[in-house]
Amino acid sequence: MTVDLQLSVNDQLYPVTVDIRETLLDTLREHLDLTGAKKGCDHGQCGACTVLLDGRRVVSCLTLTVSVDDKSVTTVEGLGSSGVPHPLQQAFIDHDALQCGFCTPGQLCSAAGMLAEAAEGRPSMVTRGDAAGPQRLDEEEIRERMSGNLCRCGAYPGIVAAIAEVARAAEVAR
Repeated sequence: MTVDLQLSVNDQLYPVTVDIRETLLDTLREHLDLTGAKKGCDHGQCGACTVLLDGRRVVSCLTLTVSVDDKSVTTVEGLGSSGVPHPLQQAFIDHDALQCGFCTPGQLCSAAGMLAEAAEGRPSMVTRGDAAGPQRLDEEEIRERMSGNLCRCGAYPGIVAAIAEVARAAEVAR
């Protein structure tokens, strides 16, 4: 059975006809030619397919496309603007936070969502003290909040350093 939808992806509307069992990952890659999100484990365990759904992190391999009809999807392709990389993208380059690059799109989307969650005051499992207000992101917080995104190459030190740099800049801006 198929259904006609209007998907909002990276601030563009896309009319699509999808099988009701189709995942968002497959729709992005096969119908919209947005191949940034990767099919890693296809079980929601590696984070390579992470995208933002109304600003919140989701693994697109476990998200049915029919469930996002009235929501806004942001993929790695939509993070930057007009040829200017998102601060996280630039920080990943500056800190050599990638090797093979397979996990990088999911890492970037997850990091963007994680920074927003921390700015909203959402605590993690390692948050200490009063959880009210924006959360300070030290290395332990970043590692905990990014734990759902795996890197086969072990580029974690660069990933954490890149996210920490962007978090500090955002903290100074607040």
